[in-house]
Amino acid sequence: MSIEKVTQAQAQIEASEGYKTLMSFFDADSFCQIDTFAKSEDTFAEVVAGFGTVEGMPVYAFAQNSDMCGGAMSKAQAAKLKKLYDLALKTGAPVYGFYDSKGGRLSEGNAVLSAYGQVLNLASNLSGVVPQVSVILGTCLGTGALNAVQSDFVIMSKDSVLSIDITGENQSAEYCAEKGIAHIVTDTKEQAIESAKELLMYLPSNNLNIAPQAFENEPELDGKCICQRVADAGSVMKLSSDYGKASAICLGRIGGTVVGFAGTKGEALDCASANKIARFVRFCDAFSIPVISFVNSPKFNSIKSAAKVASAYSEATTVKISVVTGTAVGAVYVAMAGTGANTDLTFALDNAIISPVNVEAAALIMAPEKMAVPVAEQKAAAEAFANESLGAFNAAENSFIDDIVSEDQLRAKLISALDMLSGKRVPTLAKKHSTI
Repeated sequence: MSIEKVTQAQAQIEASEGYKTLMSFFDADSFCQIDTFAKSEDTFAEVVAGFGTVEGMPVYAFAQNSDMCGGAMSKAQAAKLKKLYDLALKTGAPVYGFYDSKGGRLSEGNAVLSAYGQVLNLASNLSGVVPQVSVILGTCLGTGALNAVQSDFVIMSKDSVLSIDITGENQSAEYCAEKGIAHIVTDTKEQAIESAKELLMYLPSNNLNIAPQAFENEPELDGKCICQRVADAGSVMKLSSDYGKASAICLGRIGGTVVGFAGTKGEALDCASANKIARFVRFCDAFSIPVISFVNSPKFNSIKSAAKVASAYSEATTVKISVVTGTAVGAVYVAMAGTGANTDLTFALDNAIISPVNVEAAALIMAPEKMAVPVAEQKAAAEAFANESLGAFNAAENSFIDDIVSEDQLRAKLISALDMLSGKRVPTLAKKHSTI
């Protein structure tokens, strides 16, 4: 190929939507393409792929070209992605995928199925080795949606569509957020790309490295949630806010160290809320990100989801610190803060309540004489009993918690604990994986 043809081909690729997307993602002058001029039938491959840096951190990324055969999956596209995933596995760097495709290149027949299978297999093998993030900027339909959704995080622009059904019916970004498929939804494509860059700052390059450190910032003392009041100012990145609303998960920093926050909001944990916590804890554990849990819930509504949470916590070997911030009852305490969670440290705020059953039942069973009052007064009597006999001090006396702290002391306690636990090493049993 002559220099003139190379220049013309390069200009055509650089004019594509996929190339423009990657240019807005990577640091200036850092992007290096792979298989730049690979052809798919009579056009260039429907994806631009390569590596570069984002805020100085090495990243592999690909962006589908909606203006080349609709970004359809093909043998050529699969070959480029295979090379990208192989390089990520060898070098231990995150993989970001920017999706905008209407499905597969059906003119290639069943070869498209093989192409999809190769990509799915490679992405699955990388899971838990390097972080994977999917950014949906347009349409992501059919089998390609499987690859997007099996990543660690999914970011969608508001007008994008993600569906395994090629019609894309009822699979809007709003729907995906409500069902826990999308972790972040933004108003524009540009904001989605910026969210992707922000998320990278919380992720280690691979499961053998630690997440990027940052300078410590004093917390927002007037923050709306306890995470914001103990975390470094401006460091909390909320995830899956529209899914499982009885719980909250977010990434943040305490004293410059990246941590995963998992919290409950004083309500019973339904299936979605429990599943959200379980999946997040497993992600944090895969990449050795410390988990700080704020526990305040009366019960699980689903025994199956409760088992998932208990399994995620007990199996996790990353640093685990739990703080009982309100009332932790029965299975919730056991799964997220007690011996079942196998936490390294468990703290409680001075007004915390830890009870084997709901406080009314506990009072009736443990102190029936105190409940011998009119029905209208029984709730108050039960609360008085709980404060006296099931409070934080009682729990500390019986070694159910390690220490009682006030909220204004909590940040300092957590920083100290994270520092001491940073060298945690836990041998595990020889097995493939758990079955829960």
